[in-house]
Amino acid sequence: MSEGHGHVATENKKIALLVAVLAAVLALSEMGGKSAQTHALADHIDASNLWSFFQAKTIRQTTMRTAADAIEAQFKEGAQPVPESLKKQVDTWRKTAQRYETEPETGEGRKELAARAKVKEAERAKAMSAYHMFEYGSAALQLAIVLAGASALTNVVWLTFLSCGLGVLGFLFGALGFIAPTLIHL
Repeated sequence: MSEGHGHVATENKKIALLVAVLAAVLALSEMGGKSAQTHALADHIDASNLWSFFQAKTIRQTTMRTAADAIEAQFKEGAQPVPESLKKQVDTWRKTAQRYETEPETGEGRKELAARAKVKEAERAKAMSAYHMFEYGSAALQLAIVLAGASALTNVVWLTFLSCGLGVLGFLFGALGFIAPTLIHL
């Protein structure tokens, strides 16, 4: 075996090891991206459900207020006072409408539902940011693997350095996806 052939074989082994490391980091980035995407979808569904519940409470609240207002308007200018049974019903409707506005004990008043929905929207946004970081990281890692393969075939050293640089960039994007997905916005 000539000395040049041994050098190429050693370099190819190093590049094969580089590809293996890049592929392992790529697998972690892809896993993180899929997890973030799943979280974002779940948070989106939760936020949508909470806003739908909020709208239903708003409709019920409006219905109660409208019914109470209609009874009071009917007897406002009239010669007859509001019958006692209707007064009680109007009070019940008004109390129910107020309860629909805020129910701290159940967390199902409009105020609480809106707050919960906004939290889910923020969680969804964070998960989407993480997903994008993982996607950028995965793209950089895939390119790094391609360049490492090209370097092994062509023995062009600068392709190896470019591959390593993209690998580091991919690793950094993946790390951001795990620890600080909202740190940078691309």
